[in-house]
Amino acid sequence: MSRKQQLLKRHRRNKRVALLVALLLLIAAGVLLAWWLIPLLAVFGWVAHEAWFADHLFYSPGDDYQYNLPADNEVAGVTLEGGRLQVVAPLSLRGDETLVLGLTVKSSWLGRFFDPVIELSGSGVDDRQAFERGVSGLRYLNLTGMAEALNSGSLRVRGRHCRVQGPLSLWAFRHADARQQRVMVIAPHADDAELAAFGLYSQAADTWIVTLTAGEIEAEHYQQMGVPRPEAARLKGRLRAWDSIAVPRWGGVPETQCVQLGYFCLQLPAMQAEPDQAIASREADLSDTRLFRQFNSMTLPGDADGAPTWNNLLADLRALLLQARPQVLVMPHATIDPHPDHICAQAAVMQALEGLEWQPQTVLGYANHLHDNDRWPMGDAYSGIALPPVFDPGLPLVPYSLTLTVEQQRDKAMALGMMHDLQPPMPLKRKLRRGMQHLLAGRRWPAEGENEFFRKAVRRHELFWRRDI
Repeated sequence: MSRKQQLLKRHRRNKRVALLVALLLLIAAGVLLAWWLIPLLAVFGWVAHEAWFADHLFYSPGDDYQYNLPADNEVAGVTLEGGRLQVVAPLSLRGDETLVLGLTVKSSWLGRFFDPVIELSGSGVDDRQAFERGVSGLRYLNLTGMAEALNSGSLRVRGRHCRVQGPLSLWAFRHADARQQRVMVIAPHADDAELAAFGLYSQAADTWIVTLTAGEIEAEHYQQMGVPRPEAARLKGRLRAWDSIAVPRWGGVPETQCVQLGYFCLQLPAMQAEPDQAIASREADLSDTRLFRQFNSMTLPGDADGAPTWNNLLADLRALLLQARPQVLVMPHATIDPHPDHICAQAAVMQALEGLEWQPQTVLGYANHLHDNDRWPMGDAYSGIALPPVFDPGLPLVPYSLTLTVEQQRDKAMALGMMHDLQPPMPLKRKLRRGMQHLLAGRRWPAEGENEFFRKAVRRHELFWRRDI
């Protein structure tokens, strides 16, 4: 069982205990006071849960994030004076650095009901970065794109439903611009490349996008159209295969440099465990990947027999790496992103690189999912992305962040809107929850789409973790 599954299991167990205690209290209130209190308090409790306690947060908001950022990149003498960020030694930032500010954020009592936000402004740039309700600990702001205000000492830092406490730490990272290099984005599923890196890949000098799986499972939306389950899974897989080839064109990537490998969703771990064994789809009644490769413009080793094996996946990846010769690989971060297909995607690429005559220079890891917090990035669409919760100080992490203009963010939202998997309407329960959170907790969602990824991914920043090979 993965850590994510263990955390979710513990969360559900604790919730069942809390519900049992609440039920006993309701019964006691009805017996001792009045029977009509039972339905009244039950409705009140349900509304309160949906509005304020429904987030999947598998740690205490009072826990410190535990990053161990490189000391060589730390800037000395950072203070907050009169609400403005000041640095003792003059800075000479070029403007494209990744900037991270460590600070202690303490929630006000209102910050237990409304999302605590740090507001940043200066030199004509405004941003808002949100944290957990009830936050009381060390957190990390992403100041990338605010170098001019930081240079001039005009960067204002203001808490809303929270305040800033304790000493400050600032890090500045100067990276080679990945947008000026040959980039290959590894997407375990159609839409992963767009969620994590549309801004990067749409600006890169030369981009390849390689999608590993068809993402055919969980096709209930198509079953509701009267399509039998296996056919619905195949239809969904074909649509997502088309998305993986067609949508990157919106970002300027040639069709010839978009490849769908057609392996089956959530079957990569089984393939990895038995590299020679063909692992069929869970729902599509299919054991041949070629149905989902029909839109590719190039032939790959796995096309010979269509067998969904780990060895075929490695052969496909090696052929693509030699063909594209990327300088920068963009793929899931295997430690931060817990999705099993994402972990296996990273492992497959690294295994494919072993002994290969071409080696990229840099890996940029991304996280479209987290172990500990299903709402991250917190806050509203079109705002910045603060660093995610990390509680392992031994994990080496070097952040690499890009800023996107409003126009680029809007283009990213349109790319997500083209993805069939992000189009189905929300269930009624989620709509009710969202309505209550809007009315009682002040939360907002973007107009571009109902899916939660429109809020999570359409942001002022894209955030990666850099590692040199």
